[in-house]
Amino acid sequence: MTSPTQLAEAFRAQGLKVTPQRQLLFTLLEGDTTHPTAESLYVRASAQMPGISLRTVYTTLTDLVAMGELHVVALGSGATRFGPNIDDHHHGVCDDCGAIVDVYVQGSEDLVVRGDSRFTPKSASIVFQGS
Repeated sequence: MTSPTQLAEAFRAQGLKVTPQRQLLFTLLEGDTTHPTAESLYVRASAQMPGISLRTVYTTLTDLVAMGELHVVALGSGATRFGPNIDDHHHGVCDDCGAIVDVYVQGSEDLVVRGDSRFTPKSASIVFQGS
């Protein structure tokens, strides 16, 4: 993820307001490898800035995703998670604790999909499960 300062500049360049609440969220997300939910990020932000709204958290996350600065990690169950690592990668999920880690798979960009010739995949996501 881009640094908090660069994110603030990118927000301003798109005509988006850079509030103290958003700056806090940028800082909390920087280097966060836990793949937080909006709710868990809200709890952490509230501890530092009482009065921040959950709506502000969701709006900021939505804006970051739209800007390509944050990935949505939807694993099919539970709340949507967000990952600030925008490199090409996949995910591993711990069966015991539910933690999500970034996984790099060599050669995954060269995978060939066979099936209906009318289907053209735009992206792929591999989720490894284990403990």
